[in-house]
Amino acid sequence: MGSLTQIQRSIIIGSLLGDGYLRIVPGRSNALLEINHSYSQKEYVDWKFKMLESLCRSAPKMRKSNGGRVAYRFSTRQSGELTEIYKLFYEGRTKKIPSHTTLDPIMLAVWFMDDGSMCRESDVYLNTQQFSDEDQIRCKNMLERIGIESAVNKDKMYSRLRFKKSSLPRLRNLISAHVIPSMAYKLSYSPVETDPESLRSKERAVAPRSS
Repeated sequence: MGSLTQIQRSIIIGSLLGDGYLRIVPGRSNALLEINHSYSQKEYVDWKFKMLESLCRSAPKMRKSNGGRVAYRFSTRQSGELTEIYKLFYEGRTKKIPSHTTLDPIMLAVWFMDDGSMCRESDVYLNTQQFSDEDQIRCKNMLERIGIESAVNKDKMYSRLRFKKSSLPRLRNLISAHVIPSMAYKLSYSPVETDPESLRSKERAVAPRSS
């Protein structure tokens, strides 16, 4: 499969921090990466595939689940390099956060596109509920090392990371160049701006009237 490029490695690690996962097929020795999102995020999956296409045999495909959800996904071929990343990010079959992981802007952008969300007007989160309490602290520390402050907030039974408002400009400056158009709504800190009908209303209000 050849060596991973730095961009590919960053996308893979950003995906593992988010919704992506590595697995080793029983009877095989090396790991493969699986990318699986809702079909509504088709543009995002297609972007990941384009960036990782040299590692794959086939293009993304739709798949309907028993619950009616339509997924859109692809997987890479097996690779020794992916196996090395697997050893860092997994304990058994459980995903973990390696100690002293250093984020770059692409990793952070992919992580945010996977798991970023906004609540109310300016509360911006990373939905890190899948990780243990210890790993939540490691995630917090990873962000601090690149100048982004966050807090671990209780979300019902689980915890997730909330960005400090003072760090939102830093977050946006780091990742905005790497966020694809269909995910740009996650960078808006005003919920009005993310609503298509509100945007259309604004356009009609400012459009020049014909004489």
